[in-house]
Amino acid sequence: MTDRARKIRDGDARALARAATGIENRDPRALETLHELAPFAGHARIIGVTGSPGAGKSTLVDALASALRRRGKTVAILAVDPTSHLTGGAILGDRIRMQQHHADPGIFIRSMATRGSTGGLARATADLARLMDAAGRDYVVIETVGVGQDEIDIAGLAQVTVVVLVPGMGDDVQAIKAGIMEIADVFAINKSDQPGADRVERELQSMLSLTGGPKPAIVRTVATQGAGIDALLEAVEQAQGEPGAGTRGPAAAGRHLSLDHLGIAVNGLEQAIAFYERIGLQVAHRETVAGEKVHVAMLPAGDSRIELLEPSSPDSAVAKYLEKRGPGLHHVALRVPDLNAAVERLRASGARLLNEPRQGAGGRLYVFVHPASTGGVLLELIQENES
Repeated sequence: MTDRARKIRDGDARALARAATGIENRDPRALETLHELAPFAGHARIIGVTGSPGAGKSTLVDALASALRRRGKTVAILAVDPTSHLTGGAILGDRIRMQQHHADPGIFIRSMATRGSTGGLARATADLARLMDAAGRDYVVIETVGVGQDEIDIAGLAQVTVVVLVPGMGDDVQAIKAGIMEIADVFAINKSDQPGADRVERELQSMLSLTGGPKPAIVRTVATQGAGIDALLEAVEQAQGEPGAGTRGPAAAGRHLSLDHLGIAVNGLEQAIAFYERIGLQVAHRETVAGEKVHVAMLPAGDSRIELLEPSSPDSAVAKYLEKRGPGLHHVALRVPDLNAAVERLRASGARLLNEPRQGAGGRLYVFVHPASTGGVLLELIQENES
């Protein structure tokens, strides 16, 4: 591991800030550091907070961060702001946001300029979220710009999306339902001490009654007073589910199934590593997984990685694979938001599982599905966000 990556893993806030700046500027060295840290990502809970301008999103995020710190959790806040025409940076910088957290090492705050991006997020937001995750933050809270119904990109990044509404919006609830209303896992009616809060809630309930499936929670808050924040946090955690169990929110449930890695069986790690290094990949992590009797080398490639597998014992499954088929693609691994639920569904459908969920590389829970059930490919399902 490089010195830069090691400092970030050790909690060096300055190293983290420098890496964040480099990633925003698409600096190759910073991007290499992000790739090097990729195996350590997958533990943080990512919360998106979106809504119209004036809804009090920043104050709500500030209050959420305080509540999480009281619970002993570490937090990274990514606040996406409009771009300054003078500097090219964020108009609202973190120096004027959330000053009460300035001396708290458990909260890292980063303001990001949109730099021309639409959809409420900056282009580098996803990369910064992964960086904060890999740095060991328990929660990553992303506050979007606040531009109305186009602000839906957050749904593809956050595990739970909180849509913030306020009384006095009039017909705006109906007007934006085709956009951000449909990505909500939780609704927060902020400034609920003002007249009109009952009307907003009635309109939400009326709209939700027309939809099928699980309904997003509706929570009233007064962020300036801290009122309703604990209830909001509970709703977020219930929508998201505990790591390794529980359920995802209705909008998040179908989004977080992604390629984790390709497992490639090799006769020798060193020779295989030499090849992949020649094409630009670098080993970020190596370990021996005793349960599978295999030596593993992980090489990040974008948002996923290649895992090279060398048998550590002649009676391992990888050794038998090599003996029968020779080197090559051994398995495909997907990250799933709820491994236990996935296993239950597979069993109910008659799929053949090769093991009970157990810990593998990186300490994450996994299960293998027999090729006979997957169309001929050995499939590994890995619990996302296992802590």
